[in-house]
Amino acid sequence: LSTATTPLEAMRAEEVERTRAFSKLAIAIGVFAVLAMSLAAGDPLAKALFAGAVAIMVGAVSWLLLQIREPQRFTPGRVILPGMTGFLAVLGGVLYWGVASPASAVMLFGIYFFALGQDLRATLAMISIGVVGHLVLAILVMTEAMPDIGVIKTGELPLREQIISQVTIQLLYASALFFGRRSRRATMDAVERLDRAVRAISMREALLAEVRQELDRALKVGGPGRYTEQEVGSYRLGNLIGRGGMGEVYDAKSVHDGTDAAVKLLHPSTLADPQAVARFLREAEVAARLESEHLCAVYEVGMTAGEIPFIAMERLRGFDLAHHLRRSRRLSLAQVLGLIKQIAAGLSVAHRTGVVHRDIKPHNLFLSERDGRFLWKLLDFGVSKLAGSGGTLTAGHVVGTPGYMSPEQARGEDVDLRTDVYALATIAYRCLTGHPAFTGKDVPTTLYDVVYKMPTRPSVLAELPEDVDRVLAVGMAKDRADRFGTPAELAAAMTLAADSQLDGGTRARADALVARHAWGQRL
Repeated sequence: LSTATTPLEAMRAEEVERTRAFSKLAIAIGVFAVLAMSLAAGDPLAKALFAGAVAIMVGAVSWLLLQIREPQRFTPGRVILPGMTGFLAVLGGVLYWGVASPASAVMLFGIYFFALGQDLRATLAMISIGVVGHLVLAILVMTEAMPDIGVIKTGELPLREQIISQVTIQLLYASALFFGRRSRRATMDAVERLDRAVRAISMREALLAEVRQELDRALKVGGPGRYTEQEVGSYRLGNLIGRGGMGEVYDAKSVHDGTDAAVKLLHPSTLADPQAVARFLREAEVAARLESEHLCAVYEVGMTAGEIPFIAMERLRGFDLAHHLRRSRRLSLAQVLGLIKQIAAGLSVAHRTGVVHRDIKPHNLFLSERDGRFLWKLLDFGVSKLAGSGGTLTAGHVVGTPGYMSPEQARGEDVDLRTDVYALATIAYRCLTGHPAFTGKDVPTTLYDVVYKMPTRPSVLAELPEDVDRVLAVGMAKDRADRFGTPAELAAAMTLAADSQLDGGTRARADALVARHAWGQRL
């Protein structure tokens, strides 16, 4: 149950363990019955038939045990042949001991066991051999069409008592089947209730974790700041509109033509940190060389009179993705398609210029609005990687936001554009399911899960086409070689998946990945 991601998978895992235990018990009972028969009297032909049936059953059940040593090889179909041989062995016991003997109790036990299984048709196929076979033997004995050769003879009883005993036995068989199926349904309902409760708790914990992260980084904004009313480059600063660990962002207007802008200044307390200054300048350098309607335009880069670096950029109106997810928890599939397509377009521009973003997360995706038109924009290239730069500003360190970074980032390895593909797929997972893919109790736990664990299957958390599961499996593959090569490929595949029109090659690729690294499993 610990690695199952759905109630059905949990029940399947339980069925595997139950089948193993029952198979071993069946072999033990068969061997004991043959030994007991060797010490008892009885018809030689019935003895031989019983012993032969037990031998066949032991062989078939032993084969089954070998097959299901690896749980993933278990299927209801593999149980049918051993199950049939088991019921044939019990029939041999009924023939030898008698049609109203205690041998029918073993049949009762077997019926209940198989009634707990997943496949009702397979269950009925196996049970019918024993139940119908027993009924036929009893009728043949009662009608004297065949002699009663059982050790415990019932043919000597009055016909009425024989009929009553057989009707009772058949009713017990039917009751065992009924209560077995009823028990499975009750267990399934209980597991589903537990699963819903666990997922609800997990969802609340995940959302609380996101809120805590937001509260940790959020400070009051919207009023005057330390630079309000000052001129910085070509801009006069207004109210503070954003604040982070490295800097502050101000509403601003051009002193020349009144153009709206946003001016980001490095916080004075970080000037003594060469890495912080270098990251700030990196953001300015990267953003200035990229042009796309899905990236924030840079107007000016420079230094204040106090030698504080600043970036003047496009003034955006709207809210980031984190804000939208706080309000609605999840987005519709159509909304996510729009987001993925537009951010993929912005990333494609960056990648063609040799830039890997490395920190795609809800706070860095902004839905801007201008003149009634909405556009998704990718922000903050402060920890981006430039192609051909050798080491990066963060060489040897883990860079990014833990819940959205790729496995290679979490291991501190070099990255390429497929790192951004992974992050964009993880964003899609979060938006579609309402649940972050990875939320450990602390950063090390989250990083461990990023590297070694697949998240819960998306369609378990939200009603989604199976093809969307497949696209996210490829996009979030642990090995970058298994992912889509570009964000545009991810966006194109997601568009097809939304209509369940994913191509056969991608489906096969995804299914092979899930077979190796199943949803909800640790590697």
